[in-house]
Amino acid sequence: MAASGWRHSVQQRCGFRKASRKPESRKVEEELGHAHSEASEAPPPRRSLPTPQWEQQTPPSSPRSVGRLFRPLVFTIGFTGCTFGSAAILQYESLKSRVQSYFDEVQADWLEKLRPQKRGDARKQINQWWHSLSQGQRTVTGIIAANVLVFCCWRLPSLQRSMIRYFTSNPASRTLCAPMILSTFSHVSFLHLAANMYVLWSFSTSAVSMLGREQFLAVYLSAGVVSSLFSYAAKLASGRMGPSLGASGAIMAVLAAVCTKMPEAKLAIIFLPMFTFTAANALKAIVALDAAGVVLGWRFFDHAAHLGGALFGVWYILMGHELIWKNREPLVKLWHEMRTRGGGR
Repeated sequence: MAASGWRHSVQQRCGFRKASRKPESRKVEEELGHAHSEASEAPPPRRSLPTPQWEQQTPPSSPRSVGRLFRPLVFTIGFTGCTFGSAAILQYESLKSRVQSYFDEVQADWLEKLRPQKRGDARKQINQWWHSLSQGQRTVTGIIAANVLVFCCWRLPSLQRSMIRYFTSNPASRTLCAPMILSTFSHVSFLHLAANMYVLWSFSTSAVSMLGREQFLAVYLSAGVVSSLFSYAAKLASGRMGPSLGASGAIMAVLAAVCTKMPEAKLAIIFLPMFTFTAANALKAIVALDAAGVVLGWRFFDHAAHLGGALFGVWYILMGHELIWKNREPLVKLWHEMRTRGGGR
């Protein structure tokens, strides 16, 4: 386990410094409303492109209304259930095709020996690099690619309004549910993106070997939505509206799951490798820091989102795995019967 990356896991689902009001941004401001921004969290990186306008949307009703959490709560429950159900079916299909894939690979290796070898074959080199990665690293490669794609979309001025609406989670927004998952793949700052993806890559091997590819994806995606729900609740409780984005909540769940499952594993800070500590102590420190941030109202990071992700990761290892994943058999049987009947016809 590449444990040196734990320090970066405290990179939060950050907000951005509130931009000065400009005449050309009034239309966006009218759409987004007058809720206070989490602008003090992190200044935007310097770049030639226009800085996104982070004024927030005003909900149709009072922003502190508990009713604003009803739809996000229902979406979280439904999305989590569908995600784990899809993961169970995906695992079934993967196991079913593994035997056929084995024979296909044997045949391909036999044919490869008969064919003359080409020097400098780029495709072969890419395949060799791909197979040299661990299963966990191959699993998160798609997640990293999606994050990079969304990061590039932020650089297109024509997409700014849509990105703010759908790729930042904000309880004061008119669009509440879709951003809860889409914001998990969204970063504006390159430093924020790089730090999060480094931590995800570092812990991917341990997490996927512990959970399996399908269960890992279900935990990661569900944690992203759960962390957004915690963020919504904290903002509505405090009345401090503002956009949040980033994969940190989901990554915190992965980190917390690994630390809970392997509490005696040794971790180190990337820039201070001479100082080591156990995974259990690192998790306690991170949870305590984020809990203090929520209670004291620190606004540099979205501490509620981090805390929600970490608690979800701990809960899943201690209880969720038994309640959800080990009870997937009826669904898999139902899917198997459907597939069998379909194949018979």
